[in-house]
Amino acid sequence: MAFVDGEIIRGVAELLFAVVRDLAYMAIELEAQRADLDTSEGITNAVFGQLRNARILQPLDPNLVVCWGGHSISRDEYLYTKQVGYELGLRGLDICTGCGPGAMKGPMKGATIAHAKQRKHNTRYIGVTEPGIIAAESPNPIVNHLVIMPDIEKRLEAFVRIGHGILVFPGGVGTAEEILYLLGILLREENADVPFPLILTGPTIAAPYFEQIDRFIRLTLGDAAASRYEIIVGDPVAVARRMAEGVHGVRAHRKDQKDSYYFNWSVHIPLEYQQPFEPSHEAMAALDLHHGRPAPALAADLRRAFSGIVAGNVKEDGMRRIEEFGPFEIHGDPEIMQALDELLRGFVEQRRMKISGDYRPCYRVVT
Repeated sequence: MAFVDGEIIRGVAELLFAVVRDLAYMAIELEAQRADLDTSEGITNAVFGQLRNARILQPLDPNLVVCWGGHSISRDEYLYTKQVGYELGLRGLDICTGCGPGAMKGPMKGATIAHAKQRKHNTRYIGVTEPGIIAAESPNPIVNHLVIMPDIEKRLEAFVRIGHGILVFPGGVGTAEEILYLLGILLREENADVPFPLILTGPTIAAPYFEQIDRFIRLTLGDAAASRYEIIVGDPVAVARRMAEGVHGVRAHRKDQKDSYYFNWSVHIPLEYQQPFEPSHEAMAALDLHHGRPAPALAADLRRAFSGIVAGNVKEDGMRRIEEFGPFEIHGDPEIMQALDELLRGFVEQRRMKISGDYRPCYRVVT
């Protein structure tokens, strides 16, 4: 429902305005900066400009928790995300998600009740998306600050730059892509001393899901990658407490480094993580998924593999390519390919690939 007694609902009007505002900004401002988008610094400045234009950057104490997770989750998982959001809200933390349904809506819904109980004003429920996603998924109605980034890479960078900690709920390939993106960045030597709270959490029924994710990460990126996150299952209070402690540590570090609270300039994001990946059949087949590569480089290509699968699942251009040329082929070490295949098959069996309907894989793993 968008209208009440002939009047458009205010939240709907604000979200529509945000879409027009950001698309116009991309067409006018970013086009003028196109030459700068070939450098890492230029891309980060473009991300900053887009967020500033959308009034996302506010001079507040660090309190923004980014929540990642799937849109196609079970009822128990959804209720858990809501409970975690409630516990975060009781501790004065605001929420940022990909703005869709499922795990992107639950934390916001829970936080609204907690914020009301705490009489918290100036609450932020930030939604960060990009044109290909918002065309397929409308924002959930709780979002009160929406920003549309130019592409998936700038969207991911926005999450990392504005968030003071990240929670990951159960999800599918899109969630796996986000985890690999962040771990690849945190594994870089330049970011070894940058505090970044990262917690993987879900209800007790989701324990096998996180065990599978943890196994895949340890096999592909090693134990060093696993040391950058914590897994907490079935305990929303513990999750909120740990995140609040982590955010406090981020505040102390930013203050010590004289870095801004609202935009993380100190984290180093290399150009290979910032350049848009066009998931063509040729590009997907050319990904180098082999052991022996530096973990950040392997994480970047694994992230691209998942990005291509997301495109084949929900994005119009990707689905059209699959329809025309058949499934993407993904090549790599047999051990990595077997682990990747098991992970993806698990997503299909758990119906994490699409919101409803039968799923036909848009990929084929080749060893």
